[in-house]
Amino acid sequence: MTALSILNVKEFMNILLRSDVFDSFLLSEATITTYMTFHLDGHCKTDFFSPEDDAYPLVCQETYVPFSLARPACFDLIKGKRAPSSFQFIFQLSSENQARTIVSIGSSFSSEDISGMYLNIRYQNRQLTCTTGVSCRVFSLDKSLEQSWDELVKRFLKTHQIAFEELL
Repeated sequence: MTALSILNVKEFMNILLRSDVFDSFLLSEATITTYMTFHLDGHCKTDFFSPEDDAYPLVCQETYVPFSLARPACFDLIKGKRAPSSFQFIFQLSSENQARTIVSIGSSFSSEDISGMYLNIRYQNRQLTCTTGVSCRVFSLDKSLEQSWDELVKRFLKTHQIAFEELL
């Protein structure tokens, strides 16, 4: 696990809510506090979708909705003259991206060993932080997957020109 402080909150918010940069992540849950607190449960309700919907193939395979579906609602809750009091987004890699990531880093873990690879984004007291995490179904002292995931997230942020510094 690593914790990163995002240096330019306004720029990050534009990237998060107005671009497709985070759309490949699944939204596990979100909490947004403005004039009241909104809690978004990212569990996918597959019976809402029909085979004609563009999102149908992905939502039928996953437990959580792609952020691309939730992003417009999140934007509507956050937009305005005032910054929200706080928010938290819990993102998870899709099953396909998780399997591809495990293979690409040459991990000894299998997809079945991993419950999820997470990116948590939290805004509170005018500070925006990102933390990473890996949830395993098996006990292991091997932390190489977690360390690789930390490095991949940092590379992802750098690729999208999101300035950050590591927190101790």
